Amino acid sequence: MIATLALLIWLYLFFRHGDFWKSAPELQPALPGELPAVDIVIPARDEAETIGAVIASLVTQDYAGPFRVILVDDNSTDGTAALAGAHEKLTIITGQPKPAGWSGKLWALSQGVAASSAEILLFADADITHDPRQLSSLVARLLNPRVDMVSEMVKLNCTSWPERFLVPAFVYFFQMLYPFAKVNDPLSATAAAAGGTVLVRRAALGRIGGLERIKGALIDDVSLATELKKFGPIFLGHSGLATSIRPYPHVADIWNMITRTAFTQLRYSGLVLAGTIIGLALVWLVAPYEILFGHGWRFAAGLIAYVLAVVSYLPTLARYRQPKILALTLPLIALFYMAATLGSAWNYWRGTGAKWKSRDYGATS
Repeated sequence: MIATLALLIWLYLFFRHGDFWKSAPELQPALPGELPAVDIVIPARDEAETIGAVIASLVTQDYAGPFRVILVDDNSTDGTAALAGAHEKLTIITGQPKPAGWSGKLWALSQGVAASSAEILLFADADITHDPRQLSSLVARLLNPRVDMVSEMVKLNCTSWPERFLVPAFVYFFQMLYPFAKVNDPLSATAAAAGGTVLVRRAALGRIGGLERIKGALIDDVSLATELKKFGPIFLGHSGLATSIRPYPHVADIWNMITRTAFTQLRYSGLVLAGTIIGLALVWLVAPYEILFGHGWRFAAGLIAYVLAVVSYLPTLARYRQPKILALTLPLIALFYMAATLGSAWNYWRGTGAKWKSRDYGATS
């Protein structure tokens, strides 16, 4: 029965789950028919290694309309603001102390929004560089067909062996959790965004009560998308024009990235965690177990489920130009993510919670 259930799950995922594994839409270079003013808000905390390249890529955008960059220096201790440089399109704001109840990133973003005036806002991370054509392309997609938000899954760094082994899977699992086709369907309740690049209408942000509506969210991109989609359509795609330059050279770096918010995604519920682990075991571990130890129908069901999983991973590997043979290791990769999810719960239960940039979030205290 377990082998059959695992196969049925994979038949559903492969054929009925919003085509999550197929090539998701990629925003193509385009010129907008209108040129609304855009304010680009960058929250930054101790980003000395990346901020110079990021700001340089933003102030040189080829967008023909008015735009400016607002860098919110969130109490950095490494000279982030000075390393951002100076430019006529750049405004640097020193962040104020974080009030209780706010996540650090959202508090920084809210200060940038308060200092802005444009009808369109672009929220971007301090570790992402942008092709000169990107802002124009984002605005073009926001306007036609009209949506309230455009977000992109930027190209993640994938050079070290830990990155090559684990980072494409991060994108793949995100697509499985939030199929882009469902996110982009106004009739579907599924909503998501990728926080590295979010273009949003100020009016749409106002309709949900501003960023204060989600002020405590650690998974702020998905939370924002969920609120915005209640009132209008949104778009999520892949980006060929924005690239993360934050390296994850060691397995521990990727482990920490996952444990920071994995249990938050499960709403800090032990019951949901248990259900999630059971579900992940059915999806990822039953098939290889039956291939190794099953006979007859059990072996056949496990083999079919495993083949579907491997085939579904190939487009993501192709996008990141990684060898197809890595698809065979998908159950091992999933096991790593399962362990990191348990690690995230353990951190929360022992009182440390999520930690990022010298700040703790979500601790039991």
